Amino acid sequence: MGIEWEREFRQRMLDFVVIRPATGQEVPISVKVRVVSGCFHAEHSPEAYRIIDEYLAGLDRPYEFSFMPHESGPELLVYIAAGTAGLTLAKSVIDLVTAIINARAQGIRRGDGPDAPLHLMVRRSREDGVVKEETVLEVDSRIGASREEIDSALSRTIDRILSDDETMHS
Repeated sequence: MGIEWEREFRQRMLDFVVIRPATGQEVPISVKVRVVSGCFHAEHSPEAYRIIDEYLAGLDRPYEFSFMPHESGPELLVYIAAGTAGLTLAKSVIDLVTAIINARAQGIRRGDGPDAPLHLMVRRSREDGVVKEETVLEVDSRIGASREEIDSALSRTIDRILSDDETMHS
């Protein structure tokens, strides 16, 4: 990660928190679906984005997240709810991540390219300015992934990232 990218990422997270303030014990994170090489945006993946746009149009507003398309793939800025049962990501967010990954596979079958693997990533900008980024799962773009696989991988990584934060501050 370059210094400029970290600065831009921290600013995106700050903007998200200002636009959608936390309610209670919530922690803002980024969930990124990044193509390993090439591009994954509407220009090069029109079939996948047609599916993603239809999915987003069917959701109730206001969203529990901020959807941000990037050339390398979409990013969701979301809150993790910290409760008595631990940290949880909203079901709607997990469903959307699953829809994005599987839209990529459907788009490739309909002619989108390229078909490089996807990395599902979790990123966080801590209050002290440190940016943490971790690859959660590598997905074959032509096949996609199940909701359970995505949920499990995200949960493990989110727990680890935030427990690392607690260890550093204790």
